[in-house]
Amino acid sequence: MKRANAHPMTLAVEQSLERYFADLEGAKPAGIYDMVILTVEKPMLQRVMLEAGGNQLRASEMLGINRNTLRKKLQQHGLLNKTMAP
Repeated sequence: MKRANAHPMTLAVEQSLERYFADLEGAKPAGIYDMVILTVEKPMLQRVMLEAGGNQLRASEMLGINRNTLRKKLQQHGLLNKTMAP
């Protein structure tokens, strides 16, 4: 399934999912979508907020989402009140 010209992030996700399925050892997977989104979303938000110097408007523009959506996601991950400035 790996493609030589695929984005490095795509390859990392594919490799992680391959390991996940291998580790199941026949157990039935469930909730994969939520698991992946929640696993990727928090570190992404942390890094973008760091790059934006803690500025939510800049971070929302970098992410291509509404500032209110960003605030909701930061709150969901317990990141809203954390300092994210360099």
